[in-house]
Amino acid sequence: MNAASAQPKILLIDSNVYFSKRLSHALKAEGFDVTTCSHAAYGLTMLEWNRPAAVLCATNLREMSAYEIAPILRADSKTAAIAIIAVGNGGDQALMEAFRSGCDDYVDRRRSPEDIAAHVRAFLLSRQEGFQPTQMVPTALATLTGDLSRMDLPGVIQMLSQARQTGALNINTEATDGVIYFDGGELSHAECGILFGDEAVIHILKSCEGVGKGVYKFVYGTTAANRTILRSATDLMLDAMRELDEAANEEATGDGQGTPTERNKPPVAESKNIQVEHS
Repeated sequence: MNAASAQPKILLIDSNVYFSKRLSHALKAEGFDVTTCSHAAYGLTMLEWNRPAAVLCATNLREMSAYEIAPILRADSKTAAIAIIAVGNGGDQALMEAFRSGCDDYVDRRRSPEDIAAHVRAFLLSRQEGFQPTQMVPTALATLTGDLSRMDLPGVIQMLSQARQTGALNINTEATDGVIYFDGGELSHAECGILFGDEAVIHILKSCEGVGKGVYKFVYGTTAANRTILRSATDLMLDAMRELDEAANEEATGDGQGTPTERNKPPVAESKNIQVEHS
């Protein structure tokens, strides 16, 4: 086996020849074996005899885009495990549309080719699908960032879980500074002030509900030293929503003195000024 055959394969589908050429060069510099084509239908036939580790597909193709390719690949057991990365023009709504259609990740084509290539490498290293990290050329880890006023935190957690990501999700708002770690899509550890584990996740979710200002940043590949979360993300999100509903009902029917539940809550308000050390 020669060196080229040992490189992870990438199939790049984009009708912009200039963009494809620049991104292909950057991906090759990251250690990938890149094949390009301008039509999605032709790209699908190429998968039959040259299966890649990932497919990068534009979202603006006329006949068939990343949004239409994803369900096709997911429906076939032979191609269901291939990572699909949508390449679009940015925006949180486009990010959510990519995940709803079955894509594993989304990247803004307005970023530099080198930045996109580093993002793809970090994503695949985190996903650990089909190749080992030692095959890749070292480079800085890429990050996924967004605005919590445009995309809610439960949606961010769901898309990272569905994509089976490993890394650290940092959340920063006026009232909250916390971090949630993922291991293969499962929540493994969380910290927020003096809270950790399940309590930290629930507190972060509650404090970010309807937040007017805040940001999130997901750093691919970052892991926690300890596992403190044993419940699923869905269970924790449901608990957070239930507690918010109960608090709203108590406030609506209370006498202003505070309910026993409110009086017995742990002193988490002061924790927002405590700096969290990230692993």
